[in-house]
Amino acid sequence: MLLPGETCEELTAAGLKIIQPAAGYRYSLDPFLLCDFVKIPSQAQIADLGTGSGIIPLLLSVRAKDAQIVGVELQSPVADRARRSVELNALSGRLRVMQGDVREIKALLPPQSFDVVLANPPFREVGRGRVAPVAERKEARHELAGGMDDFIRAGFFLLKDGGRFCMVFLAERLAELLAAMRRERLEPKRLRCVHAREGEGARLVLVEGRKRGGPGLAIEPPLYIHAGADYTAEMQRIYRGG
Repeated sequence: MLLPGETCEELTAAGLKIIQPAAGYRYSLDPFLLCDFVKIPSQAQIADLGTGSGIIPLLLSVRAKDAQIVGVELQSPVADRARRSVELNALSGRLRVMQGDVREIKALLPPQSFDVVLANPPFREVGRGRVAPVAERKEARHELAGGMDDFIRAGFFLLKDGGRFCMVFLAERLAELLAAMRRERLEPKRLRCVHAREGEGARLVLVEGRKRGGPGLAIEPPLYIHAGADYTAEMQRIYRGG
């Protein structure tokens, strides 16, 4: 199951395991935050755009036991690892990983066929920030093969009317994100800012939009990651999947 240069690690208290590269793009806390933020209806059809290691489908498999989840990943070796993680956890009946380009979503999946679409896309524009030396990290962090607008357009294409689009993104690019969502008729409905600690500015934002939704944005209480040297009680709950 494991290839040279890969590791297999415990992902959740539920006993899920995930295959990752020993030196490559490894998951961060962002998927945990996004999976905790999203609201999922019963028997939902869910798409995760830019699924990477498949961590978001794996985490959601615990929260939404009656959902069918598809992950789309551009990089073939990364998609292969995600597929093997799905098989390792005996979730092939509910989770599926497709290798493909979000910018070509119309060739991959049918329109208006999903209740929820999630995205944890590359945060940085090309030419901004330090570029990682490893190719997998480089594409995961920088908009080298599709940016924010591409993920939003794909979300609109896939969602049923009234469906939810949820994204985690850089706080410094919030104005761009909200403008792009409204432009693509994914009306922002919920927003939560994520701070490293109380008293510090937001580093990330979690945003939910509704396809063809009416105006009205709810600002939720801030989420704090750390309290002193430890995680906050809420962050510990999120990591436990509670």
